[in-house]
Amino acid sequence: MRERLEKIIAAYQELEQKLMDPAVVSNPKEYARLAKEHASQGELVTKAREYLQALDDIEAAKEMLHEAADADEKAMLQEDISANEEKLPALEEDIKFLLIPADPNDEKDTIVEIRAGVGGDEAGIFAGDLYKMYERFAASKGWKIEVLSSSPSDAGGFKTIEFKVTGERVYSVMKYESGVHRVQRIPKTEAQGRIQTSTATVAVLPEADEIDIHIEQSDLRIDTYCASGPGGQCVNTTYSAVRITHLPTNTVVQSQDQRSQIQNREVCMQMLRARLYEMELEKQQAEQGAERLSQIGHGNRSEKIRTYNQPQDRVTDHRIGFNSTYNGVLLGSNLADVIDALAAAERAEKLAQAV
Repeated sequence: MRERLEKIIAAYQELEQKLMDPAVVSNPKEYARLAKEHASQGELVTKAREYLQALDDIEAAKEMLHEAADADEKAMLQEDISANEEKLPALEEDIKFLLIPADPNDEKDTIVEIRAGVGGDEAGIFAGDLYKMYERFAASKGWKIEVLSSSPSDAGGFKTIEFKVTGERVYSVMKYESGVHRVQRIPKTEAQGRIQTSTATVAVLPEADEIDIHIEQSDLRIDTYCASGPGGQCVNTTYSAVRITHLPTNTVVQSQDQRSQIQNREVCMQMLRARLYEMELEKQQAEQGAERLSQIGHGNRSEKIRTYNQPQDRVTDHRIGFNSTYNGVLLGSNLADVIDALAAAERAEKLAQAV
């Protein structure tokens, strides 16, 4: 392992030298690319240096131990050897995990779609509750949320809502939320006090740039229409709403929540790129096979991933059997604990596969 880690450290130092090269500094795109690579390797290099330093300290202490005559000095050297040897297993595990290729989408912002499922009005209310949960979670992470498109439900909440989440490594966290969310509770509209089960689906899509997905204009059908709902006189009198159909895949996106047709069109293109990118990812993952079968974070929208049980004040994530409290997750800040547990389970799984 030593030789491999030394090569990694040498490559990192070479990267640092490139970042100080005036030719690179004067090229914003190249500098940004190298800076991103440098940042992504930082933790691995830190752990590699710690590991090699521990090995060097053990070797040096063993040499001194052979020459030491004093009993106290020998005891002190033996303690140093033991302390450094105890560090090695944990450092090896960290390094193995960091050597596993990262998901290239982890750094991306995301587009999240919440869609009411079975359960009538209560499903729409639950979809709205999930959106509020993500709003609070995003605020706790310092992320920004921008609603791209929404269709309110008559009883409250949403039939569908799509929003963009922008911030540091958003997709690396939010990707665990894709799937079917189920709630068991007494609806506000239930006069008999009976518990109802409702669902909502969540799709988390990595935002795709034009570089990631090239779309031919000839493959698009663009329709404009009058927006509906509250918003003033111009809402129903100007053709500001936009619907775009990608003809080769029959993928349809639409937006009417922005102020102008130009803004709605741009939002539609963002959503379309994200959906086409997701289709391409699913195709690649299907070809890769084993990774797609993983129960952790595979983003299958048809899978029931989590149940929110209000009467029992319990939330269960079925992928790993993790339990938390209903109010803590849906109304508070415990969503972070659930996602951390999922990330830890994925880490353990990847390490097991790497052995």
